[in-house]
Amino acid sequence: MFLNPNVQIILFLDLIFLLFLLISLYYSIALFQKWDFNSTSSLQYRLEKRSYLVATIIKYIFFLKIPIFLFFIYVIDDLSNIIIGAMCAAGVVDASSYGIPLLILKVVNLYLFGFWLIIHYGDLRFQNLPFSKIKFGFFIVAALLILIEIGLDFLMFDSIDLSKIAICCGALFSNSSTTYLSLLFAMDTQWYGYLFYLIYLILIFFFFIRNDYLYSLINIIYLLIAITSLIVFFGTYIYELPTHHCPFCILQYHYFYIGYFLYGFLFFGTFFGMGLMAVDLVGGNKEFYYKISIIFNSIYMLILSYYLFGYYIKNGVWL
Repeated sequence: MFLNPNVQIILFLDLIFLLFLLISLYYSIALFQKWDFNSTSSLQYRLEKRSYLVATIIKYIFFLKIPIFLFFIYVIDDLSNIIIGAMCAAGVVDASSYGIPLLILKVVNLYLFGFWLIIHYGDLRFQNLPFSKIKFGFFIVAALLILIEIGLDFLMFDSIDLSKIAICCGALFSNSSTTYLSLLFAMDTQWYGYLFYLIYLILIFFFFIRNDYLYSLINIIYLLIAITSLIVFFGTYIYELPTHHCPFCILQYHYFYIGYFLYGFLFFGTFFGMGLMAVDLVGGNKEFYYKISIIFNSIYMLILSYYLFGYYIKNGVWL
């Protein structure tokens, strides 16, 4: 698998990230331990200069991680063409025991680095940089998770055996699956649709009452329910097949790449919603976060509703 050009690009970028990450981590530890803005020592002066350098490196790591994450999704989907039995990225991810943990960790790290940026820009609003220790301490934790992610990248691609038959997404995301995913189908699939709309209405309620922490919390729940209901319920209306539940096939051209739009709206909507907790810490324009969050989350809901009710209008029945 290491001979695949796309895989080589990902791993090469990982090595570049690793270099800059280790530099940032080394200085962040020193900044976290020794930062004292009230000090007039030469050490504090050096730390202040280094803090700008480190913050710049971290910003570019985050901004590059988004397109690289999209490229990673493209690569694992493309690898399904050379792995026996795999029909899409789902089969590739399942072909390695590191696939699912790696994918989840990549998403979590995107959120964490985004939260770091909120704290960072909030810190720069004040002349005395009051949140510097917090943001560099937060980065130390995030950097350790990125190091784990890079390690899992190598482990995943190394562990994929091209001689073995992978499980296709149709078998993986079904009630006959022998994996934990089969537990999702223990409940009537229509209830996932009801639950999704219920959580969305609760989201709207907390949006109007402007409770930052409750709105952030409901965004976490909304994210989990949105993905689960997409797999179990709404995905079948996108595919127009009652047995097709794959969350990856909607990324393909057969479905006009609608998955990239769905996941993009869901990510930004929930990110700005959860980000209110960081804004509460450092201060900022909360109204902007509320509005962006509800707009993107609503667009996600409307796209799913378009497929759901569009199918019913065309066919007169539910799946």
